[in-house]
Amino acid sequence: MEIPFYPASRPLEITDKPLLDRLCADLQPRISELTFAGLFLFRKAHDYRLTTASGSIIVIGKGYDGTKYFLPPFGGDVAQALPIMFSAGRALYGADDQFVAGYCSGDTLQLTELRDSCDYLYLREELATLPGSRFHKKKNRINYFTGRHDYTVGLFSGKYLTGCRRLIDRLIQSSHDEMERSSLRLELEATYEALECAEQLGLEGVVVSVNDTVAAFALGERLNRETAVCHFEKADHFTEGLYQLVNREFAVLLFQECRYLNREQDLGDAGLRRAKLSYHPVELVKKYMVTPIL
Repeated sequence: MEIPFYPASRPLEITDKPLLDRLCADLQPRISELTFAGLFLFRKAHDYRLTTASGSIIVIGKGYDGTKYFLPPFGGDVAQALPIMFSAGRALYGADDQFVAGYCSGDTLQLTELRDSCDYLYLREELATLPGSRFHKKKNRINYFTGRHDYTVGLFSGKYLTGCRRLIDRLIQSSHDEMERSSLRLELEATYEALECAEQLGLEGVVVSVNDTVAAFALGERLNRETAVCHFEKADHFTEGLYQLVNREFAVLLFQECRYLNREQDLGDAGLRRAKLSYHPVELVKKYMVTPIL
C-alpha cells in the first residue's frame, strides 16, 4: 500500500514488514523500538501510522500521555524531513546519541534525555553464563528453582501457544490492581498478539514449563548485526528463581551469534530498574525527546 506525503498518513499494516525490515537493516538501529515487530505490536498502543517527507519514511505516533511524536526517519533526506515534522508541532522521540550528533546540533532544538526510556544493553555471554561473584545471587535463585521443580525448557513454537496464553491470564488475575494502568493493558494485548503472530513477525523465544504447565516465556528478535532484543518476558510471579532462569535460557539458546542483548527500558518502574541494573548492563542506550525552540 502506498505511503502518503505528510501531513497525510495511513495505519501501519502487516504488509509493511518487507519494507520496514529492509529499512531497519539499512539503519542498524540501537534503540529497541525500531524493529517491524516492535512497531507493529504496539501500533494500537501508540497509534502508529506511516507518512513520508523529503523521501524519508516516517513513523508517527503518540505517547501514553497523548504527546504527538515521530520516530527517527528511515532513509531519504533526513535533514530536510526533520524541520517539516517539527513545523507541524510534533516532537522527535527515540533519537539516540548517534542521531543527535548527526542531525540535532545547534541552538534551535531542545534535547531532553529520557532516563525512563533508556534501553539496557548487556553482554549476551554474561547473561548466559552469569560469571563471577557479581551474579552470585542470580545463580543462587536459579539453583533454588531447579532444585525444587520438575521443569523443561524449550524453544517457542505453536504447541506452547495455549499454555502461554493461560500464563498471561493467570498474571492478569493476580495483578488486578495494576491492570488499571492503560500501559500495562496495552502491553499485555501486544504480548497476546506477539505469541499468535510470532512466526509471521520473525520472533523467537524460549518457554519454561513446570509439571507440563507453561510457567515462563520470553520472545525477541535481531535488532542489528551485533544485538538481539528481548521484547517480552513473562513468568509466574510467585515462583522464586523463575525470572532468572528464563532470562538465562533466552541468552543461552537464542541469538548465539550476537554479542549483545538489549532488554529494553524500565519505564520508570523502581522495581524493574533495580532488577535490570542488578544484571550489570554494559551500557544504557540513551534516548532523547527533541523539540524545536520557538
